[in-house]
Amino acid sequence: MAGPLQGLRIVDMTSVVMGPYATQIMGDLGADVVKVESGSGDTLRQNGRGRHPGMGPLFLQMDRSKRSIVLDVKKPEGLEALLALLATADVFIFNLRPASMKRMGLDYEVVARRNPRIIYCALNGFGEDGPYAGKSAYDDMIQGAAGLPALAARATGEPRYAPSALADRIAGMTGIYSVLAALYHRERTGHGQAIEVPMFERMVEFVLSDHLYGLTFDPPIGGSGYPRQLAPDRKPYRTKDGYVCAMPYLDKHWQAFFDMAGLHELKADARFASLEARTQNIRVLYEILANALVERTTAEWMELFERGDIPSMPMHTPESLLTDPHLEATGFFRMVEHPTEGRIRTMAIPVKFSATPPEVARQAPRLGEHGRELMREAGYSDESIDKLVSAGAMRAP
Repeated sequence: MAGPLQGLRIVDMTSVVMGPYATQIMGDLGADVVKVESGSGDTLRQNGRGRHPGMGPLFLQMDRSKRSIVLDVKKPEGLEALLALLATADVFIFNLRPASMKRMGLDYEVVARRNPRIIYCALNGFGEDGPYAGKSAYDDMIQGAAGLPALAARATGEPRYAPSALADRIAGMTGIYSVLAALYHRERTGHGQAIEVPMFERMVEFVLSDHLYGLTFDPPIGGSGYPRQLAPDRKPYRTKDGYVCAMPYLDKHWQAFFDMAGLHELKADARFASLEARTQNIRVLYEILANALVERTTAEWMELFERGDIPSMPMHTPESLLTDPHLEATGFFRMVEHPTEGRIRTMAIPVKFSATPPEVARQAPRLGEHGRELMREAGYSDESIDKLVSAGAMRAP
C-alpha cells in the first residue's frame, strides 16, 4: 500500500454513502480499511444495475481500497471476532445508532477496554444531547432540515434538494478530519478517544455560514440569506446555442464585461461600482448579465471571458465531463480491470503528495471476500476460523 496513511488500520462498520465515502478516501490515501458487513451486505451494493448481484455502480465508486468481512455480531462468536479485529485497529468508524451499538456490546467503554488507543468515531444523524438523538437520518432529510430546499425556493420559487448526496459527503469529510485530528492528539498523548459527527449540526453550520447573514448580529441588522447566492438569475446563462457558467466578481471583471457587452454606461453606475453595492443590487445585475449573454454563442463568450480574465467554465453534463480536455490531460478518468466485474471506469485520487503519493491498490471487494485473511491477521488459526464459519458468525467468501 502507498500513501500518507500507510500503516493506519480502520475498522469500518458503515453503510450507504456517508461512512463509505469517508473510509474510501482514507483507504485511497493508504489506510488499511476493513469493511465489516452483515450477511446481506451494505445496501449500497444493491443500488443500481451491475454485472453481478451485490456489485452495483455506486458501491464500485465508493468502496474501493477496502477489504470485506461478513460477521454476525449478534452471535457471541461474531462479536468476539469483531473485538479481536478492533484490538488491531487504530480507528473504529460506524454509522449505527449509539443505542444499537450499546445493545450489541460495542459501546466506547467496551471497545476501549480492548484497545485504549482506539479512535472511536460515530457518524450520527443528530447529536446525542438533543431531542432528535436516535432519529434515523438520510441525505434528503438532512438537506431539508438544514434549510437548503427552502433557500432553493427563495431563488427559484420551488423547494428542491441538491441532486447529489451533499449532506452525506460533507458529514463524511468531517469524519475524516475529525479522525485525523484525534490521531494527531493520540500521537502527542498516547490516548484514544470517542468522536461524534452529527450530520444535522454539520449541515446547519455549513449552510448558515453563508445564509445566517444579517442574523449574525444581535440585534439583527438584516434578514437571512446571502443575496448573491439567492438571486433568481444566478444560474448557468443561456447563450445563442447553449449555456455558459460565468462569474464576474471583482471590480475589474464587471468593468471588462460591461465593455464586452457594449454596456459602457454601466461602468460609471454607482449601483455596480463596488462589491458592497453590487451585492445590494445583485438581482438587477444578474438579470443584465443573463440578458446580455443570449446575444452570442457559448464559444464566443468563452473566448471573450478568457481574454478578459473573467472566471468561466462550460456547463458540463456527466457525459461531456468524460471528454473534458483538462480531465483528459490529467488522466482523471481511468479504465481498470475489476477482478470480477470486468472493465470499469474509475476516477483518480484528486490530491497529490510529493513524498507519499497514494495509489489505489484494490477495487471494491466482493461480499466477505477477505474474511479468512483478516481473521488470520487478528490471530485466529484456520481451525478457529472454520468454527466461526460453522457457527454462522462469519460468512466464508
